[in-house]
Amino acid sequence: MSISRDQSVPLFPILAATAVILLVSFGIRASFGVFQVPIAEEFGWARAEFSLAIAVQNLAWGIGQPLFGMVADRFGDRRAIIAGALLYAAGLALAATATTPLGQVLTSGVMVGLGVAGTGFGVLLAVVGRAASPENRSMALGIATAFGSAGQVLLPPLTEWLERSAGWSSTMLIFAVAILLVLLVLPFIKAPPPPAVQKGAAEETLGQILARVSRDPDYILLFLGFFSCGYQLAFITAHFPALVTEACGSAALGAASLTLIGITNVLGTLLAGKLGGMYSRKYLLATIYALRTVVAIAFIMLPPTPLTVIVFSLSMGALWLATVPLTSGLIGYLYGMKYMGTLYGFVFLSHQLGGFLGVYLGGKLYDVYGSYDVVWWIGIGVGAFSAIAHLPIREVPRGRIVPV
Repeated sequence: MSISRDQSVPLFPILAATAVILLVSFGIRASFGVFQVPIAEEFGWARAEFSLAIAVQNLAWGIGQPLFGMVADRFGDRRAIIAGALLYAAGLALAATATTPLGQVLTSGVMVGLGVAGTGFGVLLAVVGRAASPENRSMALGIATAFGSAGQVLLPPLTEWLERSAGWSSTMLIFAVAILLVLLVLPFIKAPPPPAVQKGAAEETLGQILARVSRDPDYILLFLGFFSCGYQLAFITAHFPALVTEACGSAALGAASLTLIGITNVLGTLLAGKLGGMYSRKYLLATIYALRTVVAIAFIMLPPTPLTVIVFSLSMGALWLATVPLTSGLIGYLYGMKYMGTLYGFVFLSHQLGGFLGVYLGGKLYDVYGSYDVVWWIGIGVGAFSAIAHLPIREVPRGRIVPV
């Protein structure tokens, strides 16, 4: 997997550069749950206040993803990444001085969310997908996603240490500088020649293709199925550290739980990328969602202890982002690579709508019931739905989508 489809554009530098950006971007974003308790305690906020900011962050990320995908597809990947990094850094810097719930919603929520959209999976997986040859694409997407997972291994404990040492505000300023530094790898992201498109697609505009896929039941099922992934991941990222802190009396274990998720996440994502090149992606996705459902039921039915937290974190981590290379790879396989950034971006919007509800309901229902049990069971329900929703997908490439 040393070269792309065109030997004048090596894959390795592109993959390495996107890996660095994803590691930092996703790592910072995955650490926002660590800020949950310190910010709420400093300002005397209810749990729902900062939860709303993280929920809006997920929503802004989702809305921004297809927009940044369109920018990348039309004007170039580098411009989309630069715009995203600038928004991300500005949002973090302003969030460091925000002392009201509205201020955190606008900065940690809207600005950071849009920044993640420009520096996250939607844009960068499309870069890797276009650069990789078809036989290497699934594994390349898995490797890129795994580096985003690695950010979750490294950043939450670093965030917890920085927050204790320097405070949450200074930590956000440090992260603002870090996200700007990733722009140093942009020269290595070189666009390959336009990929060959499937029969009938060359003359179609982006608008025509979007109109076609909006009537394709397989695309709709992918859209609906990705909802639960966002719900579960965003809820756990934002609230699991607090849940563990309260249930087990250890903030360090709460931060460590995200690290444990990240460790097995790297392995699970790489395995998913490998298997995606060998077996049916829709069945792999259905299996992952079914296993998540079983793991979540087991955890909520058992009393919370350090052991159950560790077992849950390791198990859920193996299934965490394994859906990303499979979903993005399936979109590229079904609809071609020309507009992959945009098409994946709209499916990812469903992921982030789920993320918005997972984070916001987590805080809101916690304030109402004093526990996370209700929102946890909702996550189990939507996960079971996603396992079923992927089964009818016709895993057959098509150039022109047949209207239904």
